[in-house]
Amino acid sequence: MLTVADIMTRHVTTIASGATVAEAIDLMQRLQIRALLVEHRSQDMPFGMVTERDIVYAVVARGHSPEQVLVQDVMRQPCISLEPNLTIQEASQMLSDTGVQRAPVVHQGELLGVISVTDILMRGIPTLTISR
Repeated sequence: MLTVADIMTRHVTTIASGATVAEAIDLMQRLQIRALLVEHRSQDMPFGMVTERDIVYAVVARGHSPEQVLVQDVMRQPCISLEPNLTIQEASQMLSDTGVQRAPVVHQGELLGVISVTDILMRGIPTLTISR
């Protein structure tokens, strides 16, 4: 049975909570990614997440200047984190229950990767052969 560790994206792009939204946009555009994990300020604090949707809805749609808004002001925190040994079904259920698209994979406080609904769909569901 596949686990979160089997299909997670291991390379995670992070940004500081004190960075500006303009810096986040630049990073997302350069790397062609849709979300950034926001570094926690201390080990006992949870990670945050900032997505393209957060930026468009909280900054652009409201007419705020991305250079004047900090990532910490628009990020989702705390964001849920998943253990690497969860099954794909368990991870899917947690994402569904919380309504989030992606979550960091953390074990004993160490960031191992990130898993998204796209990872689950593309790598976590066996391909079915359809007979015609």
